[in-house]
Amino acid sequence: MIEIEKNRTMGKLKLTSSQIIVIGFASVIVMGAILLSLPIASISGKSIGFINALFTSTSAVCVTGLVVVDTATYWTTFGQTIIILLIQVGGLGFMTMATFFALIIRRKITLRERLVIQEALNQFNTAGVVRLTRYVLITTFIIEGIGAFLLSLRFIPMYGTYKGIGMSLFHAISAFCNAGFDLMGNFTSLTRFADDFLINFTICGLIILGGLGFTVIVEVLQKRKFAKYSLHTKLVLYITGILILFGFLSVFLLEYSNEATLGSLPFKGKVLSALFHGVTPRTAGFNTLPMDQLSMATVFITIVLMFIGGSSGSTAGGVKTTTAGVIVWTIICVIKGKEDTEVFKKRIPRDIVNRSLAVIGISMALIIGVTMILSITDNNHSFIEIFFEATSAFGTVGLSLGITPSLSIMGKIVVIFTMFAGRVGPFTIALALAKMQQKNKGLIKYPEERVIVG
Repeated sequence: MIEIEKNRTMGKLKLTSSQIIVIGFASVIVMGAILLSLPIASISGKSIGFINALFTSTSAVCVTGLVVVDTATYWTTFGQTIIILLIQVGGLGFMTMATFFALIIRRKITLRERLVIQEALNQFNTAGVVRLTRYVLITTFIIEGIGAFLLSLRFIPMYGTYKGIGMSLFHAISAFCNAGFDLMGNFTSLTRFADDFLINFTICGLIILGGLGFTVIVEVLQKRKFAKYSLHTKLVLYITGILILFGFLSVFLLEYSNEATLGSLPFKGKVLSALFHGVTPRTAGFNTLPMDQLSMATVFITIVLMFIGGSSGSTAGGVKTTTAGVIVWTIICVIKGKEDTEVFKKRIPRDIVNRSLAVIGISMALIIGVTMILSITDNNHSFIEIFFEATSAFGTVGLSLGITPSLSIMGKIVVIFTMFAGRVGPFTIALALAKMQQKNKGLIKYPEERVIVG
């Protein structure tokens, strides 16, 4: 019955839920670009130009963090306010924000809107999506509020009451939404706080919670026992823990003696900075170490972490932890001689495995294509700088080796497309593949024949 109603609804709209989500994101980006291109948005009183405004708006809505101008010294309070609002909308999703305003004015959520919310939150059906949205909003504002309070303990003494509160709110929202925008000035990010316990743990905590996914956070709060969690939640928590530990140990060991990064810090600073850089490539974009001084090995590991990203249904980008986890477990099961992908005494359906392979394959193809194009349009930069930039844009990370402001006009347009594709691409691809698989079930199957591989 719901499926029939869904088809009728989409027939009237002539747009699928995925298309509505993509158009919604694009509309918010264009609106943000128009506002940021106004002279009132810049301290100089001059327009930044539409391309640069579009780049900044896309980076904010897609919670990336790549910037062509310094956020703290170029934008006015008006401009910075627009940016943080775009980050909040982009992090939560425009449908979540639309539901938020509908709940405020007590307007009934229609079935059509529930269907779009269902896909926006990566849910399997429409049951309870409005309630989940309410949980998402409440949880988000509580977590961001706690983060802002903790940051204010450091920022208010440094900047005064009003500016300190503003700095705290901005960085709490930016961190939880995995955006990476900062107001420290001169593209320094959080390097001055490399050995600051409060700043490091607060920002890391916000990044991790934002990257877990709203469904996971709600389930953990409700069930509170690992054995009762769904397979999705177990996988997310397990893989997230492994990636954070891997990132921390890699940076700590590879950069320990590098005087330009960890080498000059006390032991506490080494541990904190290594932990921070084990977390931030998961699509956050903040950094406490100078990115252009990292060793090539660390840069490569950062690229791998950026490609994986956070978890499905979160504020993070990348191919997602569960996607990578399904592939890794499939490889393990193949090595063990098992026919099915088994994890935590559960069997993952073959269509999920195929979908994961497709998402990773398409994502890798996109990054390779973007890297090739940037190598032509911006050949004054090294290959590793361009490859890093392309992966950062796709993973909506925001880390850079310093080439973003000097990109050509064509290079900026390419990165804008990559950020947008990275935010809505893997999600849309996964939905499209799922629908195609459902549509094509039961069709004629051709004779099976083996080929030699490996």
